[in-house]
Amino acid sequence: MSNTISLITLGVADVAKSTDFCERLGFVRSKKASQAAISFFQAGPVVLALFGREALKDDGQADKLWSGNGGIALAQNVSSEAEVDAMMAKAEAAGAKILKPAAKTFWGGYDGYFSDEDGHVWEVAFNPFWPLDDDGRINLPD
Repeated sequence: MSNTISLITLGVADVAKSTDFCERLGFVRSKKASQAAISFFQAGPVVLALFGREALKDDGQADKLWSGNGGIALAQNVSSEAEVDAMMAKAEAAGAKILKPAAKTFWGGYDGYFSDEDGHVWEVAFNPFWPLDDDGRINLPD
């Protein structure tokens, strides 16, 4: 068994509305895999799923654990500072709230943060120390 994360599910207030938001960001929903209650998007090697917040809490029997956002941020690494700026602008146009405008970082990269309508935090980053392959996957240094 490998240590691979294959799917990230976000609990959302309105699946259709959140699906529309992700599509405005440029994610392509799998029409064959998705249903009215859940949407699936290929996001590189990982699948991003949108599922009703209450349905997810019930499905995972996590009602005693989940009281809100657990401090998780989704991140998209891109190939340049210009791509960070472009994605941040695309997110804002899609209805995101900019939390931290894109800027140089203390660690030598460039990033910005936004939140979607459900309060999930997203980061868009350029890290000159982490090269991306042709599929946009990070190749961590040894």
